Amino acid sequence: MNYKYILLALVVAGACSKPASDLESKKKELDEALNEMITLKEKVSKLETEIRAIDPTFAKNRNAVLITLLPVEEKPFEHYIDVRGAIESNKNVTLSSMSGGKIERVLVKEGQPVSAGQTLVSIEADVLRNSISEVKTSLELAETVYQKQEKLWQQKIGTEVQYLQAKNNKEAMEKKLKTLYSQLDQTIIKAPFAGAIDKVDALVGEMASPGMPLVRMVNPGDMYVKADVSEDYIGKFSAGDKVEILLPSFGTKTSSTISSVGNVINPENRTFRVELKFNSNINAKPNQVAVVSFRDYINNKVISVPTKIIQRDNQGQFVFVTEKKDDSLIARKVYIKSGLSYQGRTEVLEGLEGHDTVINEGFRELTEGAEVKIASQSSEKEITSN
Repeated sequence: MNYKYILLALVVAGACSKPASDLESKKKELDEALNEMITLKEKVSKLETEIRAIDPTFAKNRNAVLITLLPVEEKPFEHYIDVRGAIESNKNVTLSSMSGGKIERVLVKEGQPVSAGQTLVSIEADVLRNSISEVKTSLELAETVYQKQEKLWQQKIGTEVQYLQAKNNKEAMEKKLKTLYSQLDQTIIKAPFAGAIDKVDALVGEMASPGMPLVRMVNPGDMYVKADVSEDYIGKFSAGDKVEILLPSFGTKTSSTISSVGNVINPENRTFRVELKFNSNINAKPNQVAVVSFRDYINNKVISVPTKIIQRDNQGQFVFVTEKKDDSLIARKVYIKSGLSYQGRTEVLEGLEGHDTVINEGFRELTEGAEVKIASQSSEKEITSN
C-alpha cells in the first residue's frame, strides 16, 4: 500500500473541508494528517498480522517489499556546531598624524608593499625647521660660553653661579633642540611594520589634524579568526582543540586549532569570544566571513544509523529490522532511544546491538510483519552519500 497517496488524500480532504487561512492552521492540519496516517499504518499492520495467523498463505499472495540492509556497528560519533566568525589581522592599522599641518607629500599608493620604517606621508614643517636652526645657533653660543666658563671656574676665576648658569643654558638648549626634533619626526608618518598599503586618504595640500586617518596598511601574514560562541557552550572548548574553518566566498576548508577562549560573557548577545589560528597561505582578507565548526560532543563507542530511517508512531521512535518466519523474511519494528544527530546520522543509545542489521532502502513502504525481499546490502559509503 502506498501511504504517500493516503497522506496526500488526507491533506487535500482536510484542506477542502476546512480551508486554512494562515500558516499555523496549515501546520496543524498537516500534523493531524500525519497522526491519522500513523494510526492507519498501525491498523493495516495489525490486520495483516491477524490475517496471516488465520491464513498462512496470505503473505505469499502479496508482493514482498524490496529492501536493502545496513549492518550496524559501534564506532565514534561526533557532533559539531557551526558558528559564523570573521578573519582579523593583528597588523591591520590606520595611521594618522600626531600634529596638525598641510600635507606636503604622499609617497605611497594603494596596493603598494612597504617595509618597516618607510616614509608614507609627510606634513609641512618649515616653521619647525626654522626653529631648529635658531636653536642650533643658540646652542652653539651656549656651548662656547659654557666651555669658557668651565675653564675659568676650574682656575677659580668667576663665581659658581656664573658657571651653573652657563651649564644650565647649554643643557636647556640641548633639550629644546631634542624636543623640536621629536616634533619634526611627528610630521613624518612611517610604516610601523612591513606590509601593504590598503587605503590612502591623504591628499597633497589638504590640512591634516591630530587623529585624522591618512593611510591604512595591513600585513596579511598575521591573521586569525574570531568567533562569538553562545554561552550555552561554556566549558565545551579549550585552547588547542581542533576545528574546521570554511571560507564560503572561496568554498574552501582548512583545519586549525583554538588559540584562546574568552573568559567574559558579552551581556548584549550572551556570547564569549574564541580566537583561532589561521593559515596564512590562504589568500584571505581581513573582515572576510568564516564559518567555524566546533566539536561540542563525542561518544567514542556508540551505534549510529542514518537519520532518515528513524520513524515514529504512538509508542515512540523505531527502525525496521528483518526477522525469519517460516519460509519468509518479514519486517519487525525495533523501538530505540536516539541521541544527537549530525550530517544525516543519529546515535542510537538504546534498542540496537552491534550485531543487528537494519533496513535502509524501502523502509517507508513497510509495516510490522510485512514480507520483504533483500535487494542488496548497503555499504557505509552508500549511506554516507545518502
